[in-house]
Amino acid sequence: MSDAIDPDVDLRVPAQRAETSGRGKWLVLGAISVGGALGALARYGAAVLWPGSVWITFGVNVLGSALIGVLMVLVSERGRGHALLRPFLGVGVLGGFTTFSTYAVDVARLLEEGAAVTAMAYAAGTFVAALGAVWLAASVTRSVVTRTAAR
Repeated sequence: MSDAIDPDVDLRVPAQRAETSGRGKWLVLGAISVGGALGALARYGAAVLWPGSVWITFGVNVLGSALIGVLMVLVSERGRGHALLRPFLGVGVLGGFTTFSTYAVDVARLLEEGAAVTAMAYAAGTFVAALGAVWLAASVTRSVVTRTAAR
């Protein structure tokens, strides 16, 4: 069998295999496309509201990373939601919202402007903050879900 379009799909499980072929593949790609357009529009809206600052890109990437942490706990670990929820929200909306390509352009621009220390702080800070946001949001979400389920 060929590789799955989704690394979380186990091709030995017929219900999951259907996601990567025929009609299922087009539903997933459609969900990702619509979600990506919505996420990109939200990011564009943030850039219009607060133009010209690398810190908007920083904030968008950290917020998006935190939301990915929440989503992954709820959908992947807890199995909640429709099968298209993770492709729509995770890959689509949050993938379109976060913008690590703009982050790379911002770092390059800062370097070209001679702000090497700011560029390196921004590069490292975004990396650390985004990973920290995923971890913190996932940890808090797990705790809340576990406490809620215990009631």
